[in-house]
Amino acid sequence: MTNLTEERLRIFVPEEAVHLLEKLSEFLQQRNIDCYLVGGFVRDGLMDRSNNDIDLAVDGDALKISSQVATAFDGRMIPLDEVNQVARVIFPHAESRWHLDFASLHGNIEEDLRCRDFTVNSIAVRLTDTKGEWSHVKLLDPLDGYRDLRQRTIRAVSDDSFRQDPARLLRAIRLAAALDFSLEPHTESLIRRDSELIVNVAGERLRDELCYILDTPRAYSSLCHLDKLGLLAYLMPELAGARGVTQPKEHYWDVFDHSLETVACVELLLRERTTEGIDRLLALAPWSDELADYFSREISGGHTRRCLLKLAALLHDIAKPATKTIEESGKMRFLGHAKEGVSMATPIMERFKFSNREIKTVQLMIEHHLRPGYLLSEDIPSRRAIYKYFRDTAEAGIDTLFLGLADHLAARGPTLDFNEWRRHAETTGYILSKWFEEQSTIVPPKLIDGHILMQKFGLSPGARIGELLEMVREAQASGEINTAEEALDFVAKRLGRDK
Repeated sequence: MTNLTEERLRIFVPEEAVHLLEKLSEFLQQRNIDCYLVGGFVRDGLMDRSNNDIDLAVDGDALKISSQVATAFDGRMIPLDEVNQVARVIFPHAESRWHLDFASLHGNIEEDLRCRDFTVNSIAVRLTDTKGEWSHVKLLDPLDGYRDLRQRTIRAVSDDSFRQDPARLLRAIRLAAALDFSLEPHTESLIRRDSELIVNVAGERLRDELCYILDTPRAYSSLCHLDKLGLLAYLMPELAGARGVTQPKEHYWDVFDHSLETVACVELLLRERTTEGIDRLLALAPWSDELADYFSREISGGHTRRCLLKLAALLHDIAKPATKTIEESGKMRFLGHAKEGVSMATPIMERFKFSNREIKTVQLMIEHHLRPGYLLSEDIPSRRAIYKYFRDTAEAGIDTLFLGLADHLAARGPTLDFNEWRRHAETTGYILSKWFEEQSTIVPPKLIDGHILMQKFGLSPGARIGELLEMVREAQASGEINTAEEALDFVAKRLGRDK
């Protein structure tokens, strides 16, 4: 083996993983199976970061070996790629949910490392060499990945790296975002050269890489980078029509740049990054530990509300070019762009194989992204208005409020009127306080149901029953009625008869 560093370095490994790897090493040695720690686990350990996905390259049939490990360790084996012999072992009963990802070696370890994506992922540690000691570990590093790690650089392993697996085009941006690294210039030129190959990647893989990017505090800068390298146009060609589309004077940017800026403003509102001079504005915007926890929650597939809010921010005005009209008076309008935006965003999310729940969440945000602004028409939104807002936005109500705030900031840019912003931010804070304090009002308990209405008033099943029940819920939310008796009186008056 050539050009392998003799340097011995400390790798951070959580105590629970130390015990797991000691047990695994003993298990594999007993069967004369050579095994190497590779990829992100080694990379992150060298950076004092924890990584629950433990990548392992084994000299043998990875599917067979992982199956044996799963049986011996009370885990479960999941084949990931039977052709290339890649499998995962998970431990459902372990608190940290460790994953062991096994892959068969391509040749010897040096040849295997030279087939990987980026130099920072092409560092290996022979498992038997550690002997449970992680403060003085010998690295196998034929491509000087540790040097790039210290220089915070993402460098492709070879000029054919992206042609071998075009998903790496997006992964390069994702790694740079996650690690706060820079792309090496030649690697950037390779991405430009091969950018069109991204269309050949399965939607699920693109979705996961994109969501990793959106979940970082550098989503905005990463999207700008994707655009600069030509990847965004291939990922979402529907956005191309927004470039250069002018907006009314209230807007500082064209539709395309406004969409990107809205993502940046989401990051500000979620306190993911700061910008000089913005503290005064952020001080007015609602925030709490409860909200931080809310946006960190997973919706499905490991994708968070934070991630989907940024996706909705990117797509919320996607239909403006198609709906733009200019009246005789010269007034520019985008009538119906919110609803039409849902129709345009849905195929994009379906192409990326998002779940139905994820698609519905983004649809709701896009369809109702103007609603928070409508609530500003009242000095203080009424209980009825708040109820109707959360009724219509369903589980995306809080998300849509934040999209509304981000849209406001991104529309005005440096021309932002501070007093208008104060009013919007304070109204949003009021609505949120009512949501957290009075959810029983905003989503009131049911006082009566359709069976009672049919029994009391001799009504037949149909849409009229639903309309009456919604009137009852709305009146209940506004405080007009509070009991079943009052609800029946309310319905009787609507029907023009006695109970």
